[in-house]
Amino acid sequence: MRMGNYSTVTKFFLVGLSKYPELQLFLFVLCLIMHVIILLGNSLLIVISTFDSRLHTPMYFFLGNLSFLDICYTSSSIPPMLVIFKSERKSISFIGCALQMVVSLGLGSAECILLAVMAYDRYVAICNPLRYPIIVNRVLYVHMAAWSWIIGCLNSLVQTVLTMVLPFCGNNVIDHITCEILALLKLTCSDITINVLIMTVANIVLLVIPLLLILISYVFILSSILRINSAEEIKKAFSTCSAHLTVVIFFHGSALFMYMKPKSKDTNTSDEIIGLSYGVVTPMLNPIIYSMKDKEVKEAMKKVLSRHLNLLKS
Repeated sequence: MRMGNYSTVTKFFLVGLSKYPELQLFLFVLCLIMHVIILLGNSLLIVISTFDSRLHTPMYFFLGNLSFLDICYTSSSIPPMLVIFKSERKSISFIGCALQMVVSLGLGSAECILLAVMAYDRYVAICNPLRYPIIVNRVLYVHMAAWSWIIGCLNSLVQTVLTMVLPFCGNNVIDHITCEILALLKLTCSDITINVLIMTVANIVLLVIPLLLILISYVFILSSILRINSAEEIKKAFSTCSAHLTVVIFFHGSALFMYMKPKSKDTNTSDEIIGLSYGVVTPMLNPIIYSMKDKEVKEAMKKVLSRHLNLLKS
């Protein structure tokens, strides 16, 4: 193929859901409300996990990381998406598209690892409670959180660079609402065997294996819970684990649908809606789930809210 016949792509047009202007208006309002909830809910989780001494444990340290990760992830994708929904041109620069991809893919990858790390933390806490402070010490849990971010960012950097150096041969219309790597690969006019291979390996290492480790951890956790005699201890164990497990189901369910299902040439509307769920709904549900199911978080939130109400009354 003679590449000289094609102009260099300097920007992309995001035309996902453009056939449904009424739906775009609805999604604009919905995503705006959800983004506000994400910022407020996750910021509140970070604040209470930082300033409430009862939450100065590895589990809530990881939860604070998860909340900060969700804030960064959604702040890189939702505001540009809102602009696209309201804009007539619906364009994004080449560099802007690359930045959006590297941030969203990196933070999504980091969340996969972080959720597995949180499952390991719950496994040690419930299955080996006496040695928990020794095993999951400060050095270990800080390193585990840091490596979650590092591995996620490295994976994202490699995949984004390998995608953006491909020739697009003038094709710059992305049938998606964000600069998503699968949508970009459909535009290229060269062989993407290496990209697909690396993406498959990354999906197995960062998505499938962490999910298997989470499931194995919960098999051991459930076995240990069933041997507990105290009803109060059983209730406490279930409250901390059920919140994490619910988040895992929402996150991994949508991620598996997006990245592990057979790929088609055309983007379906269902793919875009699932992508929206993966990128917006799950980060919004995280603080809601933990505030409802985790006893310590619930009590800390009540304490913060009652304090602010008292200040307003006075």
